[in-house]
Amino acid sequence: MKLTFRQQIAQFRHVLAGQLFPVLEEELGGLEDRARALITTLELIPLARFVPSARGWVGRPCKDRLAIANAFVAKAVYGLATTRQLIERLHQDEQLLQICGWTTVRQIPHESTFSRAFAEFAIMELPQFVHEALIVATQQGRLIGHIARDSTAIEARERFPQRPRARQRQQAAETGQKRGRPAGTGGPHRRHKGGKPPYQPKANTRLHRQRSLQLSQMLEELPRDCSLGVKTSAEGHQKYWRGYKLHLDVADGQIPITALLTSASLHDSQAAIPLATITARRVTNLYDVMDTAYYATEILEHSRELGHVPIVRAPRRREGRELSWAEADRLRERTMVERVYGRLKDEFGGRNIRVRGARKVMAHLMFGVLALSADQILKLVK
Repeated sequence: MKLTFRQQIAQFRHVLAGQLFPVLEEELGGLEDRARALITTLELIPLARFVPSARGWVGRPCKDRLAIANAFVAKAVYGLATTRQLIERLHQDEQLLQICGWTTVRQIPHESTFSRAFAEFAIMELPQFVHEALIVATQQGRLIGHIARDSTAIEARERFPQRPRARQRQQAAETGQKRGRPAGTGGPHRRHKGGKPPYQPKANTRLHRQRSLQLSQMLEELPRDCSLGVKTSAEGHQKYWRGYKLHLDVADGQIPITALLTSASLHDSQAAIPLATITARRVTNLYDVMDTAYYATEILEHSRELGHVPIVRAPRRREGRELSWAEADRLRERTMVERVYGRLKDEFGGRNIRVRGARKVMAHLMFGVLALSADQILKLVK
């Protein structure tokens, strides 16, 4: 008889508590809560399937990449801010050292080796592949009620390239030219004497194109460079930051299903269709719950084509159908994505971005998302 998901997780927890932890405590001594959480995470995620092996290569052998990958997962689970803190913790904590895969302190690689290995993991998108395999293995056979979609600000310590307009203003200031609208740009956009010009819908927008593009083409169109972002809070205050945006699709149980990293200047709605497409390939859900930033005809139609029911409140400035009491009640489930972002930043290193470049920033965040996903999956059965 095939076991259900809850039965599999319950059996997994029983094996850990009844067989694995007693053996490890005999060898390593009493295990702390963090050590137990790390062991459980490493046993649950299929990390060894995706870490490349260095055996058989010509030249000096590389350090054990699996142990280093385990150490980066431990960095997220323990909430360590930097790789240097991780190395210091490995020198002081013998339990953590052996859990990661080393037997003596002399086997711990240098900080530069950790950096090279992390760059390799970022290029090959190791944590993304491991997270996808974890979600498919544990959530594909489960009928999910709600998928909550939202983004959060990711602050980075790096410079971003100037935009063409900013570059033109800087060049004009250096040459002493007067600021003004370039010649030939005031024709169709010139204000009419009677008031505002008539509204003309934009053609060939990114949302229009995404409806006819393949997933790979959608992802290629999304900007990923560091940029300046701005968000308006519920009180009307604007917050600016330099860095990126992390977009998440979160399922019931606060389990992250899909993650995308884009430039901070990208509007939330531009990543909705690629997110929904990836999520639909991994899990089966009924409702797509989003805030007013995702209220667009293309997004709603795409959600319905996937067989989902989109629940989005229309902005105040636009006329839209009022939500029923049942839809308004389901819309409250959107807050679970905010709780996931809170845990990711407070407990799994989402605030401690010390790397540069979209690939490395995404890899750092995904190690935290991977550890958070494993923790939330195990919380479904207690």
